[in-house]
Amino acid sequence: MAQKLDTRDKGFEAAFAALLAAKRETDADVDDAVAAIIGDVQKRGDAALINYTERFDRVVLTPATLRLSPQEIAETAAQAPVETVAALKLAAERIESFHRRQLPQSIDYVDDAGVRLGMEWRPLASAGLYVPGGTAAYPSSVLMNALPARVAGVGRLVMVVPAPDGQLNPLVMAAASLCGIDEIYQIGGAQAVAALAYGTATIAPVDKIVGPGNAYVAAAKRRVFGRVGIDMIAGPSEILVVADNRNDPAWIAADLLSQAEHDVSAQAILITDDAAFATLVETAVAGHLATLPRASIARQSWDGNGAVIVVRDWKEVAALVDRIAPEHLELAVDEPETLAKRIRHAGAMFLGRYAPEAVGDYIAGPNHVLPTARTARFASGLSVFDFLKRTTFVGCDADGLAALAPAAIRLAKAEGLDAHALSLSIRLNR
Repeated sequence: MAQKLDTRDKGFEAAFAALLAAKRETDADVDDAVAAIIGDVQKRGDAALINYTERFDRVVLTPATLRLSPQEIAETAAQAPVETVAALKLAAERIESFHRRQLPQSIDYVDDAGVRLGMEWRPLASAGLYVPGGTAAYPSSVLMNALPARVAGVGRLVMVVPAPDGQLNPLVMAAASLCGIDEIYQIGGAQAVAALAYGTATIAPVDKIVGPGNAYVAAAKRRVFGRVGIDMIAGPSEILVVADNRNDPAWIAADLLSQAEHDVSAQAILITDDAAFATLVETAVAGHLATLPRASIARQSWDGNGAVIVVRDWKEVAALVDRIAPEHLELAVDEPETLAKRIRHAGAMFLGRYAPEAVGDYIAGPNHVLPTARTARFASGLSVFDFLKRTTFVGCDADGLAALAPAAIRLAKAEGLDAHALSLSIRLNR
């Protein structure tokens, strides 16, 4: 059963703090293994990729077959169900439309001193997209990671996707085709991340790596950061549902399980002001678990990490939400916008009784790659900005420099940097 807390209880604060501090990630220490794999790929390049792919995915490749041919991509994509591809197209259109609205404006102006100042936005030259393979194949994640990069203007987008036993997911290939990705390598794991970061004879390195993966992929992304950019180190999925008793308990239970079914380490939390309603939701959770195909995973997640929090007063909710800083936040209440304005920390908000988190996972438009493990306190979801760089510029004529240089010279001398002062004063004929 999920943990139960009540803000009226004397021990609530200690129990809530323990809930926030609980570690949900796997304890497996993979860092040493990942370091060895990355070092091997740096040293042996394609040969290391081929060895690891045969070892982990049971696929024998050569340098010539690391990359999927256009024919292989097209033939695999053609196997995807027509109706599902149509749904992917609709999702792609909505995701692209939303992200186009994120494109920022440049700055270019002349200030009162006559100095020209500005900032230009430029896209990354290349980005690598990691896509899980096998049973954990998510074509929606291909769209969510690739389309912001395309909208930003990234010129080269590279996909790596493992093909266990030689099996590629048709919907993943269809999603890649929709995004215009034609450089796809059938490799995965830490070795694929290393190849994207450092390059091999066959794979040119990229500037940034995005996309979800297992603990090995996450550890590899952490290790190559600095050599390349990364999107984030994503942890297990999570959802927080704030619901009053005017909701259908079965709806709220389904929303909680929509994230619990992802992973046994996922977390689903309910906040409500009605203990009786909370009990009805718990009963509905049990009912759904009796029929869901991924019930075993969802049950372990709900029993091990789930929580039901009953509050004394709705005024307590915003502060609790901010302390949790959830990846996904549903506000299934009468006036969700009013409550939303009081909340600072959430990866994505879903407003009202007819905005379940699942609509955001697939079709709404905003990105579903979101900060987890309370990192919404300082991080945001994936966006066009993740594939853009800012470059500022300064333009001075003689009069503009003359207006600014004396103060700059004084500051340079105060810091003991006389060459800085000289580069300014020499232009003033001093």
